[in-house]
Amino acid sequence: MPLVNTHSHTALCGHGEGTVAELVAAADAAGIEVLAVTEHFPLSGAFDPRGDEAMPRESVAGYLADIDRARAEHPHMTILSGCEMDWLGAAEDRTPAERDTSRFDVVLGSVHFLGTWGIDNEDIEGPWLEPGAPDRIWRQYVDEWCAMAASPDRFDVLSHPDLPKKLRHFPTYPLELLYARMAEAARAGGRMVEVNTAGAVKRCAEMYPTFKLLSAFQRAGVPCTVGTDAHKPVDVAFSIREAYELMARAGYDCVTIPLAHGERRELPIQ
Repeated sequence: MPLVNTHSHTALCGHGEGTVAELVAAADAAGIEVLAVTEHFPLSGAFDPRGDEAMPRESVAGYLADIDRARAEHPHMTILSGCEMDWLGAAEDRTPAERDTSRFDVVLGSVHFLGTWGIDNEDIEGPWLEPGAPDRIWRQYVDEWCAMAASPDRFDVLSHPDLPKKLRHFPTYPLELLYARMAEAARAGGRMVEVNTAGAVKRCAEMYPTFKLLSAFQRAGVPCTVGTDAHKPVDVAFSIREAYELMARAGYDCVTIPLAHGERRELPIQ
């Protein structure tokens, strides 16, 4: 079946590599038919003090122009302009105008931060190591994730749903207790989720979400897409077919593609 990747990055975010043109060329060479380029949406200095978490605000116009050029050069592909928007909850310090995503075809929603702490950042792992921390952090993360799903903000796809597992710090209680909440929140909010293949090369050594959570989403009727979360052109097609296989095992019979203006398209998993 056609290869779909609705989550990818470039060097603009400060921790990736390659240009939009290089990313799209690599996707074309790998046989990807649908690609969303979804650079990290600008953050304030409170969350991105070193300027290596998200693209600078002054780069957005050029980024979108680069995507338009890539479309013209690869007319046989569906190339979507996108961004990955951080849900910051009560710590949000960007104005509504600064958070405007109307110029993008696709918006991914992610919870990377609790307060200003990046929960998946190996360089500041200390908070995970405090006594009882995993129990508390997982609950806080799911509270914020469900708030994101219920918010009126535009999030076309909710990314890497069980991101806290990245560093392999788990609570003492069964995570299944949280999965039902997440599935219901996504269903009630009319959201999509993704199978994110990047987790397979992180410390957790498995895709996001884990099979049990993906199965909970499927039972709740939550549509699912696939993203590689590539931060290098060479990784743009990483394990997409394996993601389809995981979706099929969880009970999905199609991959859903988010399109401009909130539209969606389904492709059967064969």
